[in-house]
Amino acid sequence: MLATPVAGLPPRLRAGDDLAALVADAVADWRDGDVVVIAHKAVSKCEGRIVRLADVTPSARARQLAAEHDKDPRQVQVVLDESAELVRADHGVLITRTRHGFVCANAGVDASNSGEDDTLVLLPLDPDGSARGLRAALRAHTGVERLAVVVTDSFGRAWRHGQCDVAIGVAGLQPLDDRRGGRDADGRELRATWIAVADQAAAAADLVRDKISGTPTVVLRGLGHHVTADDGPGAAALLRPLAEDLFR
Repeated sequence: MLATPVAGLPPRLRAGDDLAALVADAVADWRDGDVVVIAHKAVSKCEGRIVRLADVTPSARARQLAAEHDKDPRQVQVVLDESAELVRADHGVLITRTRHGFVCANAGVDASNSGEDDTLVLLPLDPDGSARGLRAALRAHTGVERLAVVVTDSFGRAWRHGQCDVAIGVAGLQPLDDRRGGRDADGRELRATWIAVADQAAAAADLVRDKISGTPTVVLRGLGHHVTADDGPGAAALLRPLAEDLFR
């Protein structure tokens, strides 16, 4: 597999920017089966998913949590607004379940690379919808039908240090490769082998992305066998139902 960062995008994306057109113009040689991996902040900025702390009035609950965890109460309020559930609050971190169903720190709300002081970037309202829209626009701009789009964010992992990019929006890519029921090299039945293709694509792209200079987009080649004719089920297929949560 080849992972190539896309250079030449504007250093500061803004609400209303045509992200698909910018990406399409920045890649000289589009190919059948290309997978376009885009950090969600680029998508969120173009969709206007930005909050200025000066516009936020914290609630009593936000002020209490902020005092307990040494955080800005306005930022805590934004996290609460973006959350369906506060799963855990400890060590200065708020672990939440977002409205999309993602369990992550601070509901994905982040101040890094926001472009302005005292400004937060939120997750897209509908990351799968964003991926589908970008895919359709990229196909129109490039003339290449077999394209896929993956929108990513950096998540921590339980019981492991560090962050890893995962897929929060997917279109045109098989998000999971279910090999259960097949056989291993010794002929044993595979019972748990279910490959998170979209998450692995997201992580691979992050290895070549330069976050300091603001390179949000990477094109992956070599995953054409996972690219689908339709948009597919999206990143929603990667979410484990709450009924299967063994740690609640």
